[in-house]
Amino acid sequence: MNPRQTAPQELRLQKETGVLVEFQPVRAKGCDGKRTADGAMETHLSTLPSPSSCSRDTSKSQGAGSGTKARWGGAQSTLGRRTGSTRGRSCAEGTAMVLLHVLFEHAAGYALFAVKEVEEIGMLLPQVEESVLNLGKFSTVVKLAAFSPFKSAQAALENINAISEGVVHADLKLLLETSLPAAGKKKKVVLGVADAKIGAALQEELGLSCQAGGVVAEILRGVRLHFHALVKGLTAQSASKAQLGLGHSYSRAKVKFNVNKADNMIIQSIALLDQLDKDINTFAMRVREWYGYHFPELIKIVTDNSTYCRLARLIGNRKELSEESLEALEEVVMDSAKAQAILEASRSSMGMDISPIDLINIESFSNRVISLAEYRKGLQEYLRSKMSQVAPNLAALIGDVVGARLISHAGSLTNLAKYPASTVQILGAEKALFRALKTRGNTPKYGLIFHSTFIGRAAAKNKGRISRYLANKCTIASRIDCFSEVPTSVFGDKLRDQVEERLSFYETGDAPRKNLDVMKEAVKEATEVAAEIKRKLEKKERKRKKREKRKLEALAAAVDEEVEEETKAKKAKTNGEENGEPETVVKKKQKQLVEEEPSENGAEEDVAPAKKKKKKRKSEALEEEEEGQEVVEPETPQTDKKKKKKKKSKAEEDE
Repeated sequence: MNPRQTAPQELRLQKETGVLVEFQPVRAKGCDGKRTADGAMETHLSTLPSPSSCSRDTSKSQGAGSGTKARWGGAQSTLGRRTGSTRGRSCAEGTAMVLLHVLFEHAAGYALFAVKEVEEIGMLLPQVEESVLNLGKFSTVVKLAAFSPFKSAQAALENINAISEGVVHADLKLLLETSLPAAGKKKKVVLGVADAKIGAALQEELGLSCQAGGVVAEILRGVRLHFHALVKGLTAQSASKAQLGLGHSYSRAKVKFNVNKADNMIIQSIALLDQLDKDINTFAMRVREWYGYHFPELIKIVTDNSTYCRLARLIGNRKELSEESLEALEEVVMDSAKAQAILEASRSSMGMDISPIDLINIESFSNRVISLAEYRKGLQEYLRSKMSQVAPNLAALIGDVVGARLISHAGSLTNLAKYPASTVQILGAEKALFRALKTRGNTPKYGLIFHSTFIGRAAAKNKGRISRYLANKCTIASRIDCFSEVPTSVFGDKLRDQVEERLSFYETGDAPRKNLDVMKEAVKEATEVAAEIKRKLEKKERKRKKREKRKLEALAAAVDEEVEEETKAKKAKTNGEENGEPETVVKKKQKQLVEEEPSENGAEEDVAPAKKKKKKRKSEALEEEEEGQEVVEPETPQTDKKKKKKKKSKAEEDE
C-alpha cells in the first residue's frame, strides 16, 4: 500500500471555534471507522489510531513503516498549526460579546434582569421549556440587575397607560439610563422587551437595540412566573394585590376616558333600529298570514304593517263590524274611502270563521307588534337627538340614519374623519370592490351613501359623479364635527345647499357657487352661532353656581345653628357646676323651662300645673327658712280657725 493513502484527504474545521470536527481518510489497516453513504470511511478523533500503530501495520504488510511514520508526524504537526491559526483568526475577526438584558413591567414596578447564559436554539426545546418552571434552574440563567418600584397607585396607572400607548415614561427612562450598562466596541447591549411597540419607542428615544419574541418571550415567561421570588421583599400575596388594584384602576380609567363614548350610543342605537325593522317586518307578516285566514281582503286594502296590526286589533271578528265602527276605522286608516272599503269587504268576505280563543291570541300578538313599532319611533327620535349633539353637520348633510350608519361602519366618528373621500364613497360595498378587483371588472360607485336622497334623484349617468361629490362633502362634515369645540349645523346646511346646486347643475347646467364663497359665509355664521351657544352655556353655568352657592350657605347656616346650640348647652353646664348643682338638676331645669313655654293649642292647661309647682316651691322654701332661723311667730286668728276646723273633722270621723 502506498504510504500516501494513509494521509488525510479532507479536514473540516468549525468556522467559529477552529476545532477539528471530522477526519476522513481512506481506510487503513488497524484504523476503526464506519463507511458512509458515498463509500468513504469516516473516522473521528476519538477512534484515530496512533502513528506508531499505523506504522507497524504498514511495515508488516509492505515494509514501509519508517516512511509512513514520518508522514503521520507531518500530518499531526500540520493539523496543530492549522487549528491554532484558525482559532486565533476566529477570535480576532469574531463579533463583539452580546449582553442580553430583559425589561419586565409589573404592577409593583419596573424590573431589569441580566441574562447570564442563553442559547436561542436550545431554548425552544421542550426539555428546556419545562426547566423554566423550576426556580433553581431558572435562577442560574437570570439575575436581577435593577428594580424601580412605583411610588403610588397613581404613578403605576400613569406608567401602564404610557406603556399601552407605546410611550416611554420618565420613570422607565431613568431606570434604563442608570442601570443598563453602556455598549462598547467589545460588548453589545441588547434589551429584550415583551411588546415590539415599546421596543421601537425605546430604540427611537434612547438609541437602544431592542429585541422582542423568540428567546425573550421564554425568559419573560419564567420571570413572570417567579417574579416574587426573584425580587427580595416582595411576596406572592402583595404582588397579586398590586396586580388586582392596578387592573381595576386601569379598566376604570379606560371606560371613563373613552373618547368614543358618545359615538358608542349612536352605534348601538342604529344597530338596534335595523334589528327592530327586521323583527317588526317579520312579526307583521306573521299577523297578516294569521289574520288573513279570517279576513283575506284586508291585506290588499291596507299595505302598511303597523296600520294592519291596529286594524286587526280593532276589527276582531269581521262579522261584528258595522256602521258604528266606521269612525274608529277612519281614525286608524286616516282615510274615509279606505274605511268604507274595509266595511264593505267585511260584509262580503270569503274568509273562514274564527273562534274567540284564536282572536284573543291574534289580538295579543298584534299588541306586541304595535308596541314594538311605537318603541321604534321613540328610538328614532333618540337617534336624531344624539346625532344633533355628536355629528350635527353630517346629520344635516346626509340625514340621521345614513350618517349613523357611516359612523357605525367606520367604528367611530374619529375613524370616519380620518378616511379619505374615496373610502367614504364605497364604505359598505367592500365585497363588491374586492370582487371587482379580483375579476378585473368595474368597481362600485357608491356604498352606504346610496341611501341618501341625492343619488336617488340623480340621473343614471350622473349617479357616479354625484356620489363622488357627496362623499367629498361628507368627509368635510365629519372632520368639522370631530374636531370642532362647539357643535353647530351651519356647515352641514351650507354643504347640503352645495350638493343641491351641483345636482341642479348636472340637470339644467346652472353654474353653482364657488366653494370659497360658501365657506366664508359658513364661517361667519358659525362664529355667530358659536358665540350665542357659548353665551347660553355660560348663563347656565352661572345659574348652576348660584344654586350650589345657596345650598352651601344653607348648609353653613345649619352648621352654625348646631354650633350655637352646643355652646349654649356647654354654658348651661358650666353655670350649673359653678352654683354647686349637679348636671341632673340643670337638665331638670332645662326640661321645666321647656315645659313652661305655653303652646298655641293648650296654653291654659299648661299654666295651671306650672302655678301649683311654684306654690309648692315657695312653701318648701319658707319651711326651710323657718327651720333655719328657729323663730316662733305668734299664731294668728286665721290659724286658730283652721285648727278648730281640723279638730271638728277628726271628731266627726271618730263618731
